[in-house]
Amino acid sequence: MGFFSSLKSRFSGASAAQTAYEEEGTESEAGYVELDTQAEENKAKVLVRPFVLEEFDDIKPILDSLREGYTIALVNIKPLKEKDIVELKRAINKLKKTTDAIEGQIAGFGDDYVVITPAFASIYRSSKVMQEVKEE
Repeated sequence: MGFFSSLKSRFSGASAAQTAYEEEGTESEAGYVELDTQAEENKAKVLVRPFVLEEFDDIKPILDSLREGYTIALVNIKPLKEKDIVELKRAINKLKKTTDAIEGQIAGFGDDYVVITPAFASIYRSSKVMQEVKEE
């Protein structure tokens, strides 16, 4: 019994037991397709990815992932902040320029984190929190 015949018998109302009995003598691999499950996992629509800035050169992987367009970056700036504030300002300016180029958004999250989103995502900014920041 061929592949199409077995499909026809399944859809025509033949019982599962009868179909299994008829297929025992035929090649069982003819009707199966092997799927690559690895490819499915890598096709995430949005990736939220943490990064740590320990020195200025650590921004390269952040910039590369932002340019791909599917990454929301959570950047821990505390190690660089404690080490060299001038390098931190330089790194933040570079991140801001890239964020503007990809039409994304960047915002501080607490004292030690920066959040960077691509163009399709936005950062919620409550007016109360913004007023508190402006008053300080």
